[in-house]
Amino acid sequence: MSFFTEIKIPKFPWKMDYSKSMMFFGSCFSENIGQKLIDLKFNVDLNPFGILYNPISIANSLKILLEKRVFNENDLFQDQGIWNSFYHHSRFSDIDKGKTLEMINDRIVKSSEFLLNADFLVITFGTSRVYELKQTGQIVSNCHKARAAEFRQYRLGVYEITEAYRELLEKLWRFNPNLKVIFTVSPIRHLKDGAVENQVSKATLLLAIDRLLNGFGESNCRYFPSYEIMMDELRDYRFYAEDMLHLSPVATDYIFDRFSKTIISNESMNVAKDVVRILKAVLHRPVHSFSDEYKKFLLYNLEEIIKLTINFPYLNFANEKMYLEQKLTGFQESRIN
Repeated sequence: MSFFTEIKIPKFPWKMDYSKSMMFFGSCFSENIGQKLIDLKFNVDLNPFGILYNPISIANSLKILLEKRVFNENDLFQDQGIWNSFYHHSRFSDIDKGKTLEMINDRIVKSSEFLLNADFLVITFGTSRVYELKQTGQIVSNCHKARAAEFRQYRLGVYEITEAYRELLEKLWRFNPNLKVIFTVSPIRHLKDGAVENQVSKATLLLAIDRLLNGFGESNCRYFPSYEIMMDELRDYRFYAEDMLHLSPVATDYIFDRFSKTIISNESMNVAKDVVRILKAVLHRPVHSFSDEYKKFLLYNLEEIIKLTINFPYLNFANEKMYLEQKLTGFQESRIN
Protein backbone atom coordinates (compact mmCIF):
# COMPACT_ATOMS: atom_id res chain seq x y z
CA MET A 1 0.00 0.00 0.00
CA SER A 2 1.34 3.43 -0.97
CA PHE A 3 0.78 6.34 1.40
CA PHE A 4 1.73 9.10 -1.03
CA THR A 5 1.47 10.02 -4.70
CA GLU A 6 4.73 9.02 -6.33
CA ILE A 7 5.97 11.32 -9.08
CA LYS A 8 6.72 9.30 -12.19
CA ILE A 9 9.96 10.52 -13.76
CA PRO A 10 10.56 9.57 -17.42
CA LYS A 11 13.89 7.90 -18.16
CA PHE A 12 16.65 10.26 -19.23
CA PRO A 13 18.42 9.31 -22.49
CA TRP A 14 21.81 10.19 -20.97
CA LYS A 15 23.44 9.72 -17.58
CA MET A 16 25.88 11.58 -15.39
CA ASP A 17 28.91 9.65 -14.18
CA TYR A 18 32.37 10.22 -12.75
CA SER A 19 33.86 10.82 -16.19
CA LYS A 20 31.46 13.70 -16.87
CA SER A 21 31.67 17.34 -15.81
CA MET A 22 28.65 19.24 -14.51
CA MET A 23 27.86 22.89 -13.90
CA PHE A 24 25.08 23.90 -11.51
CA PHE A 25 23.39 27.31 -11.65
CA GLY A 26 20.61 28.75 -9.55
CA SER A 27 18.96 28.81 -6.17
CA CYS A 28 19.68 27.19 -2.80
CA PHE A 29 18.32 23.92 -4.15
CA SER A 30 20.96 23.84 -6.90
CA GLU A 31 23.52 24.66 -4.23
CA ASN A 32 22.40 21.70 -2.07
CA ILE A 33 22.34 19.10 -4.85
CA GLY A 34 25.56 20.37 -6.42
CA GLN A 35 27.36 20.29 -3.08
CA LYS A 36 26.27 16.70 -2.48
CA LEU A 37 27.85 15.72 -5.79
CA ILE A 38 31.03 17.62 -4.92
CA ASP A 39 31.17 15.77 -1.60
CA LEU A 40 30.96 12.51 -3.57
CA LYS A 41 33.95 13.62 -5.71
CA PHE A 42 32.03 14.33 -8.92
CA ASN A 43 33.49 16.99 -11.21
CA VAL A 44 31.20 19.94 -10.48
CA ASP A 45 31.43 23.71 -10.95
CA LEU A 46 28.85 25.09 -8.52
CA ASN A 47 27.27 28.52 -8.90
CA PRO A 48 30.21 30.55 -10.28
CA PHE A 49 28.30 33.76 -9.49
CA GLY A 50 26.93 32.53 -6.16
CA ILE A 51 23.31 31.67 -5.43
CA LEU A 52 20.93 33.10 -8.06
CA TYR A 53 17.15 33.03 -7.95
CA ASN A 54 15.52 34.41 -11.08
CA PRO A 55 15.85 33.17 -14.68
CA ILE A 56 17.16 36.45 -16.13
CA SER A 57 20.03 36.75 -13.65
CA ILE A 58 20.99 33.14 -14.41
CA ALA A 59 20.85 33.86 -18.16
CA ASN A 60 22.92 37.05 -17.78
CA SER A 61 25.55 35.15 -15.80
CA LEU A 62 25.82 32.42 -18.43
CA LYS A 63 26.21 35.07 -21.15
CA ILE A 64 29.10 36.57 -19.18
CA LEU A 65 30.79 33.15 -19.17
CA LEU A 66 30.20 32.76 -22.91
CA GLU A 67 31.79 36.16 -23.53
CA LYS A 68 34.46 35.61 -20.84
CA ARG A 69 33.77 39.19 -19.85
CA VAL A 70 36.31 41.01 -17.68
CA PHE A 71 34.86 43.07 -14.82
CA ASN A 72 36.41 46.40 -13.84
CA GLU A 73 35.85 48.88 -11.04
CA ASN A 74 32.96 50.48 -12.94
CA ASP A 75 31.03 47.21 -12.50
CA LEU A 76 31.22 47.48 -8.70
CA PHE A 77 29.58 49.70 -6.13
CA GLN A 78 30.55 50.41 -2.56
CA ASP A 79 28.12 50.27 0.34
CA GLN A 80 29.09 50.56 4.01
CA GLY A 81 32.72 49.93 3.14
CA ILE A 82 32.03 46.77 1.12
CA TRP A 83 32.57 46.44 -2.64
CA ASN A 84 29.76 44.50 -4.37
CA SER A 85 28.60 43.46 -7.82
CA PHE A 86 24.93 43.42 -8.77
CA TYR A 87 25.72 40.35 -10.90
CA HIS A 88 27.08 38.37 -7.95
CA HIS A 89 26.18 36.94 -4.57
CA SER A 90 27.76 38.55 -1.51
CA ARG A 91 30.31 35.72 -1.28
CA PHE A 92 32.23 37.71 -3.91
CA SER A 93 32.08 40.97 -1.90
CA ASP A 94 35.04 42.35 0.04
CA ILE A 95 36.32 45.50 1.71
CA ASP A 96 39.17 45.46 -0.84
CA LYS A 97 38.03 46.49 -4.34
CA GLY A 98 40.97 44.75 -5.98
CA LYS A 99 40.26 41.49 -4.16
CA THR A 100 36.60 41.63 -5.21
CA LEU A 101 37.58 42.04 -8.86
CA GLU A 102 40.20 39.31 -8.58
CA MET A 103 37.67 36.82 -7.13
CA ILE A 104 35.10 37.70 -9.81
CA ASN A 105 37.45 37.61 -12.82
CA ASP A 106 39.37 34.51 -11.76
CA ARG A 107 36.13 32.60 -11.40
CA ILE A 108 34.80 33.82 -14.75
CA VAL A 109 37.93 32.57 -16.54
CA LYS A 110 37.86 29.17 -14.80
CA SER A 111 34.11 28.66 -15.20
CA SER A 112 34.10 29.77 -18.86
CA GLU A 113 36.71 27.11 -19.61
CA PHE A 114 34.73 24.58 -17.56
CA LEU A 115 31.51 25.36 -19.44
CA LEU A 116 33.28 24.91 -22.79
CA ASN A 117 33.91 21.25 -21.98
CA ALA A 118 31.02 20.55 -19.59
CA ASP A 119 28.72 17.60 -20.24
CA PHE A 120 25.78 18.85 -18.17
CA LEU A 121 24.32 22.19 -17.13
CA VAL A 122 21.70 22.03 -14.36
CA ILE A 123 19.63 25.22 -14.04
CA THR A 124 17.33 25.71 -11.05
CA PHE A 125 14.81 28.55 -11.20
CA GLY A 126 13.74 29.82 -7.79
CA THR A 127 11.34 32.67 -8.49
CA SER A 128 10.05 34.71 -11.42
CA ARG A 129 10.03 37.89 -9.33
CA VAL A 130 12.90 40.24 -10.09
CA TYR A 131 14.44 43.46 -8.78
CA GLU A 132 15.34 46.00 -11.44
CA LEU A 133 17.82 48.74 -10.57
CA LYS A 134 15.99 51.95 -11.50
CA GLN A 135 19.17 53.85 -12.34
CA THR A 136 20.36 51.39 -15.00
CA GLY A 137 17.43 49.08 -15.77
CA GLN A 138 19.54 46.05 -14.80
CA ILE A 139 17.79 43.06 -13.25
CA VAL A 140 20.07 42.39 -10.32
CA SER A 141 21.17 39.01 -9.04
CA ASN A 142 21.40 40.30 -5.48
CA CYS A 143 20.24 43.56 -3.92
CA HIS A 144 23.05 43.49 -1.32
CA LYS A 145 20.63 45.13 1.15
CA ALA A 146 20.60 48.37 -0.83
CA ARG A 147 17.62 50.70 -0.26
CA ALA A 148 14.34 49.28 -1.58
CA ALA A 149 13.60 52.66 -3.22
CA GLU A 150 16.44 52.01 -5.67
CA PHE A 151 14.62 49.05 -7.24
CA ARG A 152 11.48 48.30 -9.18
CA GLN A 153 10.05 44.92 -8.30
CA TYR A 154 7.90 42.90 -10.70
CA ARG A 155 7.18 39.38 -11.93
CA LEU A 156 8.59 38.14 -15.22
CA GLY A 157 6.15 36.82 -17.80
CA VAL A 158 6.38 33.43 -19.47
CA TYR A 159 7.25 35.05 -22.81
CA GLU A 160 10.11 37.10 -21.30
CA ILE A 161 11.70 33.97 -19.86
CA THR A 162 11.26 31.79 -22.93
CA GLU A 163 12.63 34.42 -25.32
CA ALA A 164 15.68 34.98 -23.12
CA TYR A 165 16.38 31.25 -23.00
CA ARG A 166 15.71 30.51 -26.67
CA GLU A 167 18.53 32.89 -27.52
CA LEU A 168 20.73 31.67 -24.64
CA LEU A 169 20.36 27.95 -25.38
CA GLU A 170 21.25 28.46 -29.03
CA LYS A 171 24.40 30.33 -27.97
CA LEU A 172 25.27 27.65 -25.41
CA TRP A 173 25.00 24.85 -27.99
CA ARG A 174 27.15 26.78 -30.46
CA PHE A 175 29.70 27.26 -27.67
CA ASN A 176 29.48 23.63 -26.51
CA PRO A 177 27.50 21.36 -28.89
CA ASN A 178 27.68 18.38 -26.48
CA LEU A 179 26.09 20.19 -23.53
CA LYS A 180 22.99 18.61 -21.99
CA VAL A 181 20.72 21.03 -20.08
CA ILE A 182 18.54 19.98 -17.15
CA PHE A 183 15.94 22.43 -15.86
CA THR A 184 14.34 22.22 -12.46
CA VAL A 185 12.24 24.50 -10.24
CA SER A 186 13.26 24.96 -6.64
CA PRO A 187 10.78 23.52 -4.12
CA ILE A 188 11.80 26.27 -1.66
CA ARG A 189 8.90 28.68 -1.28
CA HIS A 190 9.28 32.46 -1.60
CA LEU A 191 6.58 33.71 0.77
CA LYS A 192 7.87 37.26 1.15
CA ASP A 193 5.20 38.43 -1.30
CA GLY A 194 2.53 36.01 -0.10
CA ALA A 195 1.46 32.43 -0.67
CA VAL A 196 -0.65 33.18 -3.75
CA GLU A 197 2.15 35.15 -5.40
CA ASN A 198 4.58 32.30 -4.69
CA GLN A 199 2.28 29.86 -6.52
CA VAL A 200 1.82 32.20 -9.47
CA SER A 201 5.58 32.74 -9.60
CA LYS A 202 6.31 29.00 -9.60
CA ALA A 203 3.60 28.40 -12.22
CA THR A 204 5.24 31.01 -14.46
CA LEU A 205 8.57 29.18 -14.21
CA LEU A 206 6.96 25.81 -14.95
CA LEU A 207 5.11 27.15 -17.99
CA ALA A 208 8.29 28.76 -19.33
CA ILE A 209 10.27 25.52 -18.98
CA ASP A 210 7.45 23.55 -20.61
CA ARG A 211 7.47 25.87 -23.62
CA LEU A 212 11.25 25.64 -23.91
CA LEU A 213 11.17 21.84 -23.84
CA ASN A 214 8.40 21.77 -26.44
CA GLY A 215 10.33 24.22 -28.59
CA PHE A 216 13.71 22.52 -28.48
CA GLY A 217 12.62 18.92 -27.98
CA GLU A 218 14.16 16.62 -25.41
CA SER A 219 17.34 15.55 -27.19
CA ASN A 220 19.50 18.12 -25.40
CA CYS A 221 17.32 19.37 -22.54
CA ARG A 222 15.09 17.78 -19.91
CA TYR A 223 13.15 18.65 -16.77
CA PHE A 224 13.65 17.12 -13.33
CA PRO A 225 10.56 17.49 -11.07
CA SER A 226 12.12 18.51 -7.75
CA TYR A 227 9.27 20.97 -7.09
CA GLU A 228 6.64 18.32 -7.72
CA ILE A 229 8.39 15.74 -5.54
CA MET A 230 8.33 18.16 -2.62
CA MET A 231 4.73 19.20 -3.20
CA ASP A 232 3.31 15.69 -3.68
CA GLU A 233 5.60 13.10 -2.14
CA LEU A 234 6.80 15.19 0.81
CA ARG A 235 3.76 17.34 1.46
CA ASP A 236 4.27 17.56 5.22
CA TYR A 237 5.85 20.26 7.37
CA ARG A 238 8.17 17.70 8.97
CA PHE A 239 10.11 17.82 5.70
CA TYR A 240 10.78 21.54 6.10
CA ALA A 241 13.46 23.33 8.09
CA GLU A 242 12.59 25.41 11.15
CA ASP A 243 11.64 28.42 9.01
CA MET A 244 8.99 26.23 7.28
CA LEU A 245 10.29 27.46 3.90
CA HIS A 246 13.56 25.70 3.23
CA LEU A 247 13.96 21.94 2.97
CA SER A 248 15.02 19.78 5.90
CA PRO A 249 18.12 17.58 5.49
CA VAL A 250 15.80 14.56 5.18
CA ALA A 251 13.91 16.17 2.29
CA THR A 252 17.12 17.22 0.54
CA ASP A 253 18.50 13.68 0.88
CA TYR A 254 15.26 12.20 -0.47
CA ILE A 255 15.16 14.43 -3.54
CA PHE A 256 18.85 13.84 -4.14
CA ASP A 257 18.16 10.11 -4.04
CA ARG A 258 15.46 10.52 -6.71
CA PHE A 259 17.82 12.72 -8.73
CA SER A 260 20.61 10.14 -8.49
CA LYS A 261 18.41 7.23 -9.55
CA THR A 262 17.13 9.22 -12.52
CA ILE A 263 20.25 10.90 -13.82
CA ILE A 264 23.40 9.21 -12.43
CA SER A 265 24.65 5.89 -13.78
CA ASN A 266 24.39 2.79 -11.56
CA GLU A 267 28.14 2.20 -11.80
CA SER A 268 28.92 5.69 -10.52
CA MET A 269 26.44 5.36 -7.66
CA ASN A 270 28.18 2.13 -6.63
CA VAL A 271 31.53 3.93 -6.77
CA ALA A 272 29.98 6.71 -4.68
CA LYS A 273 29.38 4.18 -1.89
CA ASP A 274 33.12 3.43 -1.84
CA VAL A 275 33.84 7.17 -1.82
CA VAL A 276 31.56 7.66 1.20
CA ARG A 277 33.23 4.78 3.02
CA ILE A 278 36.70 6.28 2.49
CA LEU A 279 35.57 9.75 3.55
CA LYS A 280 34.11 8.30 6.75
CA ALA A 281 37.38 6.47 7.36
CA VAL A 282 39.33 9.73 7.05
CA LEU A 283 37.02 11.35 9.62
CA HIS A 284 37.48 8.42 12.01
CA ARG A 285 39.24 9.33 15.25
CA PRO A 286 40.70 6.26 16.99
CA VAL A 287 40.92 5.77 20.73
CA HIS A 288 44.57 4.67 20.36
CA SER A 289 46.15 6.53 17.44
CA PHE A 290 49.46 4.65 17.67
CA SER A 291 48.16 1.09 17.82
CA ASP A 292 49.02 -1.55 15.22
CA GLU A 293 45.34 -1.86 14.39
CA TYR A 294 45.15 1.82 13.50
CA LYS A 295 48.23 1.47 11.29
CA LYS A 296 46.52 -1.38 9.42
CA PHE A 297 43.41 0.80 9.13
CA LEU A 298 45.43 3.65 7.58
CA LEU A 299 47.24 1.35 5.14
CA TYR A 300 44.02 -0.36 4.12
CA ASN A 301 42.31 2.93 3.25
CA LEU A 302 45.36 4.20 1.37
CA GLU A 303 45.26 1.03 -0.72
CA GLU A 304 41.53 1.52 -1.32
CA ILE A 305 42.17 5.07 -2.57
CA ILE A 306 44.89 3.82 -4.94
CA LYS A 307 42.60 1.09 -6.31
CA LEU A 308 39.73 3.52 -6.88
CA THR A 309 41.89 6.16 -8.58
CA ILE A 310 43.44 3.54 -10.88
CA ASN A 311 40.00 2.37 -12.01
CA PHE A 312 38.47 5.86 -11.91
CA PRO A 313 41.23 8.42 -12.58
CA TYR A 314 38.66 11.24 -12.49
CA LEU A 315 38.41 10.90 -8.69
CA ASN A 316 40.47 13.37 -6.67
CA PHE A 317 41.52 12.02 -3.29
CA ALA A 318 44.59 14.25 -2.97
CA ASN A 319 43.58 15.74 0.40
CA GLU A 320 42.48 12.42 1.89
CA LYS A 321 45.63 10.65 0.64
CA MET A 322 47.84 13.36 2.12
CA TYR A 323 46.00 13.16 5.45
CA LEU A 324 46.40 9.37 5.70
CA GLU A 325 50.08 9.57 4.72
CA GLN A 326 50.70 12.22 7.38
CA LYS A 327 49.04 10.00 9.97
CA LEU A 328 51.28 7.09 8.92
CA THR A 329 54.37 9.29 9.09
CA GLY A 330 53.39 10.40 12.59
CA PHE A 331 52.82 6.79 13.56
CA GLN A 332 56.28 5.72 12.32
CA GLU A 333 58.02 8.68 13.97
CA SER A 334 56.38 7.86 17.29
CA ARG A 335 57.74 4.29 17.04
CA ILE A 336 61.29 5.56 16.34
CA ASN A 337 61.17 7.91 19.30
